[in-house]
Amino acid sequence: MDERANALATLAAQRWRVALLLTGIMMFIYFGFILLIAFDRPLLGALVIVSAWVLIYVYVRWANTNYDEKIAQLTRQ
Repeated sequence: MDERANALATLAAQRWRVALLLTGIMMFIYFGFILLIAFDRPLLGALVIVSAWVLIYVYVRWANTNYDEKIAQLTRQ
């Protein structure tokens, strides 16, 4: 049981790292958008929207291929 708890804690820490990394990237994109809005508004607006979708895809892909599989393995034990 102790090994399972350690594996779960490691997995939770990994999830937090991924979430914080993606949050930081999105904040950088939004603040960059605000700072650069004077140059080319339509292009930057489109880039923010597209980048948000890309980051969502990255997280969902990571969760489906990595996180969910490890959770399933831990629940089977």
